[in-house]
Amino acid sequence: MTKMKHIYFSLACWTCCGLITLALTACSDDWDQHFEPAASVEGTLWHAISANQELSNFARVAQACGYDRILDGSQTFTVFAPTNAAFTVAEADALIASYNQQQAEGVRTSDNTVVRRFMQNHIAQYRFPVSSLTDCAISLMNDKYATLTSSQLNGNTLSTKNAHCDNGLLFTLDKKLDYVPNVLECLDIEDGLDSVYHFLSSHNVYEFNESQSVPGEIIDGVTHYLDSVTVLTNDLLSQYGLINSEDSTYWMVAPTNAEWNRLVEEYTPYFNYANNVERRDSMSYTNTRLAIIGGGFFSRTKNPDVAFRDSAVSTQAVSAQLRKMQGITESYYVYQRPFDQGGVFEGTIDIPCSNGHMLKAETFHISKYETFMQTISVEAENNLYQDTLINAVSPMAITQVMSNNEFYDQVSGGAYVEVIPTNPSARVAVGFKMPNLLSGVKYDIYAVFAPATAADPLAVEEASKPFRVLSRIRQANQDGVMSEPPFRYARSVDGTKVDEVLLQSGVRLTTCSWGLNNPTVRLEMQSNTDGATLRIDRVIFRPVE
Repeated sequence: MTKMKHIYFSLACWTCCGLITLALTACSDDWDQHFEPAASVEGTLWHAISANQELSNFARVAQACGYDRILDGSQTFTVFAPTNAAFTVAEADALIASYNQQQAEGVRTSDNTVVRRFMQNHIAQYRFPVSSLTDCAISLMNDKYATLTSSQLNGNTLSTKNAHCDNGLLFTLDKKLDYVPNVLECLDIEDGLDSVYHFLSSHNVYEFNESQSVPGEIIDGVTHYLDSVTVLTNDLLSQYGLINSEDSTYWMVAPTNAEWNRLVEEYTPYFNYANNVERRDSMSYTNTRLAIIGGGFFSRTKNPDVAFRDSAVSTQAVSAQLRKMQGITESYYVYQRPFDQGGVFEGTIDIPCSNGHMLKAETFHISKYETFMQTISVEAENNLYQDTLINAVSPMAITQVMSNNEFYDQVSGGAYVEVIPTNPSARVAVGFKMPNLLSGVKYDIYAVFAPATAADPLAVEEASKPFRVLSRIRQANQDGVMSEPPFRYARSVDGTKVDEVLLQSGVRLTTCSWGLNNPTVRLEMQSNTDGATLRIDRVIFRPVE
């Protein structure tokens, strides 16, 4: 029985977040005639907070985190401080202890959970006065969006409002604000998902952001910042999905730790690189884990509600238009009927996040055959993959198939190569480098041949000549030495049609070529007929495990 909860956000809610700039402007409009009377407080926000005995617990945490200096500075803020009735001494003590422990462990201030999940969750940059007309979204310091009305913030009552200080506004709350994690943070907070979190966060890089930092004194011409803001960048998230961004909406399917460990053990043998491959260990480690979760990111921008129920298109999917242009028939990273029994979302636990949903999978339904274990097809005319030429005219001739030719729609990409012998008695040989193949997987290997009449409809006599081809697979062994097997497995080619010929079956590779600029696997073909021209459309490796 499924644990999926179907939660859909109203258009009005997402429109409010999507139009945040407009909302911020509306919240800060000086509509004096609608404001409720509010006291002005002499001095800074920190002066007002530290002088208010009802905010003493909040003040202790702020001071421990260094926010006394920030709120006593020149930058403008709006502070929503929970009163002591809503935030106890014990809660303040626990947060201070947690902050100090993280500091001692070397956690950077921007990553300190007390700073991000408590202090910055109660502060917004700039002034946001409320009036009887206020109903909008504001951005807090931790980039979370909060709904502000004339009397509430995210449903929590504003006990006092619009206290004007020299550097901002002070509100008090009857309850501290709940922290809602984004999808990335959910991986860290939710029990049983930290294996995925640690892998993704290991690619975090932080860069100092001067515009968002709070400047302090200038000493010897150097600005010393009261609050140095660093911006997180992550090459994996940039490629797969910005699940850490509050301005994006994503769903993510993530396996639990036990399921993660099972899949790591299963997938690791597929990414066995030769010993001479640079950074082979790190490539094996990273690619194994990307193989697990790479197909589990879903941008809701590309998956509107109605279409989402029929098919879920992950961020790694190739569009149907591009697949057609490239002659690709398989639709990898696209999952049909995802909510149905056996679908990729079936049985997952739905955890709402600030920027989407985390789908916690105790049983992971995203199949390797729908993602990384792919049929690899190389167009023969692509010179990036052309390799060996023996007894053949160099370079290989590329022949275009005219749109009025009967074979036009049968030749992939509308073109093929001609491997022409240098003399009538020569037997030509040609090779192709094969990318993104996996180790330990069995492949059936095909070559697609075009007839002579695909270029010249009058070449009937030449097209009718029978010929045979031999083949061999050259691959790097564990030490990186390329094998030299003999040509064998003679196969007949029908020269009167576009002929997909099975060259070899069940070939298991020792090392993988996944992601290598110079693939370590070669398919080589040799004519078994004197003077025969090989007209090759493409070569194909199909996994048959």
